[in-house]
Amino acid sequence: MTYSADFRAQVIKNIEQKDMSIRQACIFYNISKSTLQRWLIDPSIQTTRVKTPSSIPNEALLQDVNQYPDDYLYERARRLNCSKSGIGYALKRLNISQKKDLSTSKSVFNKKSGI
Repeated sequence: MTYSADFRAQVIKNIEQKDMSIRQACIFYNISKSTLQRWLIDPSIQTTRVKTPSSIPNEALLQDVNQYPDDYLYERARRLNCSKSGIGYALKRLNISQKKDLSTSKSVFNKKSGI
């Protein structure tokens, strides 16, 4: 959750008028020092990320999914030299689900229940 522009302006105004030091403002307004220093540089509210969200190329991941459709995330991560969570986020970004097809399991005869 972001702080409102009015709140940011109020905090910056108190610091610039020398009513408070940065440390006092952090304690009084219950915000971190790095947040306050970032506001002093640029108080505007950021709506987008500056950095690209992925280090995993989409083409390489799509090729891996087509070549190995039933592999686990850790296997893909090992091949693409990244983390399991990174693979999970990249698959979600590409709208690729890891859910299995359960339609075949319902049609299989269940010996335990006698159906």
